[in-house]
Amino acid sequence: MSEKIIPCLWFDGNAEEAANFYAEHLPDSRVVAVHRSPADNPSGGAGSVLTVEFVVAGQNFVGLNGGPHFRFNEAVSFQIMCDDQAEADRLTDALSSVPESEQCGWVKDRFGLSWQIVPRRMIALLGDPDPGRAKRAMQAMLTMKRIDIARVEAAADGELVD
Repeated sequence: MSEKIIPCLWFDGNAEEAANFYAEHLPDSRVVAVHRSPADNPSGGAGSVLTVEFVVAGQNFVGLNGGPHFRFNEAVSFQIMCDDQAEADRLTDALSSVPESEQCGWVKDRFGLSWQIVPRRMIALLGDPDPGRAKRAMQAMLTMKRIDIARVEAAADGELVD
């Protein structure tokens, strides 16, 4: 890992499971290394998985098995930029394990980590130079749990959206 800053995510004993899950479901992702503790520590015994180095969509991470002391919350999330509706739907289906927390493309995975599934077209519509189009796109997005880019596009165009 050559980056100067690498996010470290605190897991409750399931960092390796999480890294494998992300590697399975997200493009350009893989587990790089699993490091075992050389001695007993507050989160596990000697030989237990202490940290996991992994890559998610080309970004390096470290997962730390730190125990149940701290939990993920929505103050930190990761955006995944999507090229089309099919990719957004696939990633939402793969990552979302708490459907009631879905809102405006945000999902929470089974480890408690929040993700934003963002179609690139959504960003373009929200930044449209025509303020009316941008406003209508934003208003449509705010009514959605999962982003439906065709409906957002229709709203931006001033077409009625059911």
